[in-house]
Amino acid sequence: MDLPVDEWKSHILQKWFLLPESFRVTICTAETLSDIFLHSSSLLQEEGNKKFQEKDYMGATLLYSKGISHSRPNSEDISLCYANRSAALFHLGQYETCLKDILRAQMHGYPERLQPKMMLRKAECLVTLGRLQEASQVISDLESNMAVKQTLAPSQFHILQGTLCRLKMKVQGKENLTESSPSILTNAFEEMNLREENEQISSASSSVGLCTDPLKGRCLIATKDILPGELLVKEDAFVSVLNPGEMPPLHYGLDSKWDTRVAIGDLYCHQCLKHTLATVPCDRCSYAKYCSLECMQQAWERYHSIECSLGGLLLALGVFCHIALRSTLLARFEDAGQVIRKLCDEISNKDISLPKSENLLQTSSYDLGGEIEKNGKTIENPIPGCDINGKYKNNYNAVFNLLPHTKNHTPEHKFLCALSVSALCRQLEAARLQTSLKSSQPEAAAGPAMCQELHVWGVAMLRHMLQLQCNAQAITAIQQTGSKENIITDSRQVRLATGIFPVVSLLNHSCSPNTSVSFVSTVATVRASQPIGKGQEILHCYGPHESRMSVAERQQKLRSQYFFDCNCLACQTEKHVRAAGPPWEAFCCNSCRELMQGDDVLSCGNASCTETVSRDRLVSQLQDLQKQIGMAQKLLRNGKVERAIQLLLGCQRDAASFLSAEHRVVGEIEDGLAQAYAALGDWQKSATHLQKSLQVVEVRHGSSSVEMGHELFKLAQIFFNGFAIPEALSTIQKAEKLLLVHCGPRNDEVQELQEMKSCLLDLPRIPVGPSV
Repeated sequence: MDLPVDEWKSHILQKWFLLPESFRVTICTAETLSDIFLHSSSLLQEEGNKKFQEKDYMGATLLYSKGISHSRPNSEDISLCYANRSAALFHLGQYETCLKDILRAQMHGYPERLQPKMMLRKAECLVTLGRLQEASQVISDLESNMAVKQTLAPSQFHILQGTLCRLKMKVQGKENLTESSPSILTNAFEEMNLREENEQISSASSSVGLCTDPLKGRCLIATKDILPGELLVKEDAFVSVLNPGEMPPLHYGLDSKWDTRVAIGDLYCHQCLKHTLATVPCDRCSYAKYCSLECMQQAWERYHSIECSLGGLLLALGVFCHIALRSTLLARFEDAGQVIRKLCDEISNKDISLPKSENLLQTSSYDLGGEIEKNGKTIENPIPGCDINGKYKNNYNAVFNLLPHTKNHTPEHKFLCALSVSALCRQLEAARLQTSLKSSQPEAAAGPAMCQELHVWGVAMLRHMLQLQCNAQAITAIQQTGSKENIITDSRQVRLATGIFPVVSLLNHSCSPNTSVSFVSTVATVRASQPIGKGQEILHCYGPHESRMSVAERQQKLRSQYFFDCNCLACQTEKHVRAAGPPWEAFCCNSCRELMQGDDVLSCGNASCTETVSRDRLVSQLQDLQKQIGMAQKLLRNGKVERAIQLLLGCQRDAASFLSAEHRVVGEIEDGLAQAYAALGDWQKSATHLQKSLQVVEVRHGSSSVEMGHELFKLAQIFFNGFAIPEALSTIQKAEKLLLVHCGPRNDEVQELQEMKSCLLDLPRIPVGPSV
């Protein structure tokens, strides 16, 4: 076949005709691909300018960021994008970040003719932040430059002069006040710290112990009684990779004829996963972006210097392959001598061996789960991953000792992993990056153990790819969804990245776990979600939870992905399944409202009722109802609130005829009505519907669940906006208590609840008159 298939040609032609005329001309006249690529920076800047003029400063910021990623360093294009982004950030109230972008614009050669306006913006930021001495200096410098150069037109000069006078008055007015900086949660990280460091397990509290079980393998147990909310593990990921394909919530979407979609990779630092609007891109590729120059430099030194030229291939091969490569690159920074030796033993080709070195084993402090020598005596450490002192650390040795389950994987999966690693190794070899692997090592990591052939590290990468199916941890965040105009928060859990956490990986699964896991950047925190008695195992949910899946679904999922049959308490209890199923999935009788029971044909649970109906009919009815709900949610997002309410009320009536009162879809309808009435400012009706949704959440997830915390947070917002002060304070207390247990004090919702409470308590008391 000489040309691509017709479908692909048709798709490309559609894209071509959607491009602006000027861009098509550039493509036709460009001499190199680089010219086309760099021109897209100007196009993105123009799109950003349109958003700025529409006062959509968020959209403008994101488009300017894309423009920066596609610009050549030290060019006028990139300096203009940085300067324009600083203006958008100023309007968003991001003053510190605005100042950083102004500095970046200057570093990349921002034109002299445009400097005065940007310097005014800098002075405005400094005044707002209370940095008055710096603001005064900027104003003084600007006045001096204007007097000397006089390059501005008279009209511009007068406007600038007037703005300077206003700023000087602001500075003089503030100088008499006590200078103060914005409030910062200085104790946030301190509150997250472990009370007592564990001597056996790094990143764990002293309440946690490591032991082995003949059936489960390694596991964590409570060494003392643990209370709900107690921090058990606080661990930074050994390695993490941003998930490139995930799209953020709807309100980040940008309407455009060409591809200006915003992905998670545009909003989060690729090194520390910090959320940022003002990303700093890699100078050599358009994909990797960071929150600061420090993160960019750290990433470059640790792994990106090798990954940079492989960006397209890594995106094609997937996140697991990317993590496998990055894990081996990070191993260069540790003494991995015995790891290399074990790898060589695993390679079937006996011609591949280590270079002769007397220091190879002497320098290694790792134990790989077998016999080792210490002080001239042979001892055995029964727990793989621990060092010779029995300490389990967050390091490459612990990662290497995570189980790959080689025998359990299908031949197809193993072939796919092997082929992916082979493709990556060939690319590394073709690019002559083997030399880089050796020469880019820091002195601390350099040594005979690291001077191996590339195929040795290929074996390590393959091992890591096989490990990841059972040991990869999704790094998530709670993000707002829906329209940005929504007064009441609607949120969902978003997967930001995939990482390896050696200590968190020691937690075994339960479909009804006794812990909650949350994330701040690349740090995972594990908290007790219920009392855990001394000697009891500390358990985590791998995904299949009793409130989200039936016992059969959970067992199938765990068997296929994690290779074990779950025998947790929830699974044992649910093996005697109720005929009607859980109430959040149950159908009810149209005649008497009792729950329906059965398999293919359902009959009423009321012995005196003879109503029967086929399951297929009810499932079809449910699907039609869900389509109607989807239409209502779309109307709500588009601001057509009244029509959305009418449609949802109709859905409410239909649902009552065949769904149980605690059905999850009933909860969705009530939640949608709460959102709609909140948009109209009818707080009383909004609260009534959300309380009904809350009942469904409680039945499904439990009164002490994190889901209840999120729903109570929404109810607190409604009471707060409706000035129902006693109800608001009571709901805030309940929500805060739950969210502190599951998420800790740094959680955004906890912070907002505390602000609402502070605001309500500061209100003057309203005298109550005699009742009428």
